[in-house]
Amino acid sequence: MSRTTGNDVPPDALDVLDEDADEAVEALDTAPEIDFDLDAEAGQLRAGTEVIRRFWSTLPSSPGVYRMFDAKGDVLYVGKAKNLKNRVGSYARGQAHSNRIARMIAETASMEFVTTATETEALLLEANLIKQLKPRFNVLMRDDKSLPYILLTADGEAPQLVKHRGARRRPGNYYGPFASVWAVNRTVNALQRAFLLRSCSDSYYENRTRPCLLYQIKRCSGPCTGEIAPEDYAKLADETRAFLSGKSTAVKERLAAEMQEAAETWEFEKAARLRDRIAALAAIQGVQGVNTQDIEEADVFALDEQAGQFCIEVFFFRNWQNWGNRAYFPKADRSMGPSEVLGSFIGQFYDDKPAPRLVLVSHAIEDAELLAAALSTRAENRVEIHDPRRGERRNLVEYAARNAKEALGRRLADTASQGKLMAALGTSLGLARAPRRIEVYDNSHIMGTNAVGAMIVAGPTGFMKTHYRTFTIKSAEVKPGDDYGMMREVLHRRFSRLVKEHPRTPAEAAVAAAEGGPAVPEAPPPEESDVFPPWPDLVLIDGGRGQLDAARTALEEIGVTDVPLVGIAKGRDRDAGRETFFLPAKPPFKLPPRDPTLYFVQRLRDEAHRFAIGAHRAKRKRELIKNPLDEIPGIGPTRKRALLHHFGTVKAIERAALEDLARTPGVNAATARAVYDFFHANG
Repeated sequence: MSRTTGNDVPPDALDVLDEDADEAVEALDTAPEIDFDLDAEAGQLRAGTEVIRRFWSTLPSSPGVYRMFDAKGDVLYVGKAKNLKNRVGSYARGQAHSNRIARMIAETASMEFVTTATETEALLLEANLIKQLKPRFNVLMRDDKSLPYILLTADGEAPQLVKHRGARRRPGNYYGPFASVWAVNRTVNALQRAFLLRSCSDSYYENRTRPCLLYQIKRCSGPCTGEIAPEDYAKLADETRAFLSGKSTAVKERLAAEMQEAAETWEFEKAARLRDRIAALAAIQGVQGVNTQDIEEADVFALDEQAGQFCIEVFFFRNWQNWGNRAYFPKADRSMGPSEVLGSFIGQFYDDKPAPRLVLVSHAIEDAELLAAALSTRAENRVEIHDPRRGERRNLVEYAARNAKEALGRRLADTASQGKLMAALGTSLGLARAPRRIEVYDNSHIMGTNAVGAMIVAGPTGFMKTHYRTFTIKSAEVKPGDDYGMMREVLHRRFSRLVKEHPRTPAEAAVAAAEGGPAVPEAPPPEESDVFPPWPDLVLIDGGRGQLDAARTALEEIGVTDVPLVGIAKGRDRDAGRETFFLPAKPPFKLPPRDPTLYFVQRLRDEAHRFAIGAHRAKRKRELIKNPLDEIPGIGPTRKRALLHHFGTVKAIERAALEDLARTPGVNAATARAVYDFFHANG
């Protein structure tokens, strides 16, 4: 793989390659549909075309990936090509382009290219860059949160059955994906009843001296204290692997035979335990919804389009069972066809997960064979992409398509309601236009300890959870319990970074500072809006006049005076419905008790409260379970485990003599000295 760049490419635009390039198909242009006046912008279009021609003249006729940058160095578009010279040459014609392509060309100030050995390699690299850089002219997979799996570990004496998200670094068997954490939890709970495998953490397991509650309620076999022989526990783990690998019938038949044998020999307690295990297995298979008869493993993608928006419903089938479904709403230009959107989405979808052997789609995908080859390379087994016309496969696709249509209909209805509520809130607060981005701030602590600040964000489509932020209170000047000081620190940190990373022009600031005016129009629907703005149109503070003044002071210190601030004080006895609204230099007011706008504000405030409390509890939990050994340089998980195995508790390690520490298996003299000095520094 080689890279070709022009002299005028911004330096910070060059550091965007990722070695682990993943699969994708040709991601076509997805800027919002805006009429492009070629006559008025002919000069800009000619300039962009000349930039492309300058790069085109030296391009090779080999596969590769190209990127277009605007004058600020932001990536406009990422594309792959079987022949770079021919593909880029199509942009240099300067005619017969659609509005969005013409707009993209006009904004192009530089380009960068990466040549690859094959078109498949180019497709993988393209998908990785799209997901990493999020160019605004590409199809973007908005919800790229990793899907949950079930993990049966293989790095300990007693395999652990747990849910898992993220990279697969831990040794073991992974089963999934599941559509939601709820589906994983439900399945793990049933598997615990069926196979009695432990779900506790390694540290908890290693320090048990008697069986825990899960053993008492017959959801664990108690390997931690030797309640089951190691070979018998290994047998349970093997049965679990067999069941999750699709051999569920054989496992159930074997358990049924053992139950019958136990009953015939009058071992009724053993027979009852086996009966309960069989019932748990039946529950796992019975609650999966629509299952398959002839398809062991497949993902089903069905796309629906309404009002210029797209919804892709994904169903996961593993071991002839439905492991759930999830709806995605990718960002794509309304002029793009379903096949283009679906193909680009699938390439990004499998960026962080292997594809199953069969991928069923509702629309035929261009370059399906190339995409299948790329997915096969990553999954290390043959992957088939098929748009079925009849039979069970077609029934599954139609079933997914119905769910996609219903999900998109619900989203459109929710979006319309959200837009009306945001417009109504803007009117109630005297804003000149409906806010597109609302930020809500809250603090959480217990008597000043483990203090955190939280920011939640709401937009035209609801809560924008990818924009949520937490702030650990760091300033030594903020005294414990000083809510005003906490709010000043949070706002100062948030907007100082915003000013640095997204400076606004004077014109933008003037528009944002305007207040009053005619009735506020409804927020534009997502397909007509630009990129979600980084600057808030409205900031809500959970608190009264004091919190509001603290927030206003923090913003004035960094020169931000044009962002509307509103404080929301809870009513008497903290009753919902009696909230008082505080605005700078204006008298406080209340909304009617049953006003829909008031309910909307309550939802925003409650979400900020929930998020802040969750962040505080997570921090407090980390502090409670913090191990002093973690603070000693050179003590990693292995040596920490060795010390705990040898001494049992941290207190015993603290009281141990240097000679005793040095005799611990796996601990050398230098480590023993470091541990001893840590606990006896003031001795």
